[in-house]
Amino acid sequence: QVQLVESGGGLVQPGGSLRLSCAASGFIFSSYFMSWYRQAPGKEREVVAAINPSGGITSYGDSVKGRFTISRDNAKNTVSLRMSSLKPEDTAVYYCKATLPGQLAYWGQGTQVTVSS
Repeated sequence: QVQLVESGGGLVQPGGSLRLSCAASGFIFSSYFMSWYRQAPGKEREVVAAINPSGGITSYGDSVKGRFTISRDNAKNTVSLRMSSLKPEDTAVYYCKATLPGQLAYWGQGTQVTVSS
């Protein structure tokens, strides 16, 4: 049974930091591209960051470049998103996604991040 379980969300003040984690099980984690998406109320889901199976290649959405860092630990089947210099516009539900070309993607249930004073 495939599972992606996000954690680490919460309420943080502008300028603060949070670290999200996604624990994966039920598939060969080290073979999958992993990514973080977010969806704010009334907006489409957008990709935030992505990382290749080995962890050697990462990419970021323009709005988070220089502030967010994606990483993975294939030994622990986890992918993380370190978020710093948070802004109110970063408020959204953050989702973890696992992708293998030619296969169905897997999604987590999401974790809420709220940036507010």
